[in-house]
Amino acid sequence: MELREIEIFLMLAEELHFGRTAERMRVTPARVSQVIKKQERAIGAELFKRTSRSVQLTPAGIVLRDGLAAGYQQIKEALASAVAVGRGITGELNVAYSAAWCGILVVAATDIFRARQPNCLVRIHESPLLDPIGPLRDGTYDIQLVELPIDEPDIVNGPVLFSEPRALVVPVGHPFARRGTVSLEDLSEAPLITVTGQPQYFLDHHYPHRTPEGRLIPRGPSTTAWQEVLALVGAGKGVSPTCARAAQYYSRPDVVYVPFSDAPLVEYGLLWTAANSTPKVQAFIETLLETARSSDLAGL
Repeated sequence: MELREIEIFLMLAEELHFGRTAERMRVTPARVSQVIKKQERAIGAELFKRTSRSVQLTPAGIVLRDGLAAGYQQIKEALASAVAVGRGITGELNVAYSAAWCGILVVAATDIFRARQPNCLVRIHESPLLDPIGPLRDGTYDIQLVELPIDEPDIVNGPVLFSEPRALVVPVGHPFARRGTVSLEDLSEAPLITVTGQPQYFLDHHYPHRTPEGRLIPRGPSTTAWQEVLALVGAGKGVSPTCARAAQYYSRPDVVYVPFSDAPLVEYGLLWTAANSTPKVQAFIETLLETARSSDLAGL
């Protein structure tokens, strides 16, 4: 019995309908019937009871189905493993993310990827605020899902996976905390707590020095860790812009997240090095894109 014939038999055993089996196997109903009759002649017994209203497995058919199903799954897994080895999708893949909501998407994609590529071990990491590009360059990470913009000659910018509205995290007793929204012009009225370690163009994009109307934005303390940013805000040392979704993941009794009414969205995209565009990197990127398209990102 050829592999294709096994697949047709198992599909008919699942569907119990010649037309649907033919459609799923992309053959004609006559071809399905021909294959089943050939198998029945070889075995010397009926595999299916056919009437004008239904198709049912016979006792012989049940035995054949149960015996073939486990072996067929092993064949599929062996073929998938061989293809993965042939494409170089083996070994270890290190994927990093910058924020909790990015991590949820990475974990979902990893579950799918591991099922498809069992010979490739995926390790997930949280990307540091300090020197986020360094681990890509030195090979510690293969792929990162991070806030944009990143514009480096040796770093490949993949597609933007999703965008999020911005908010301003402020001390709970600050006048801004009682507002429904804040504007970019309001940044001139409180010290701005910033982070260090990123490229200057990244910092200028997320932590501007002037408002759209040209008013100076005062500087507060700077740090290299997000939890330290929250601690400084909670202590009344200033305010800091962030993604509005942070309120769901990083709530504290001493801070409030106030949405911006006029700030641009925060974009999140994939990064990897041009020198590391391997088959396994590209395979994971394809899986992540597929996961992002099928996910309800609003519910992350």
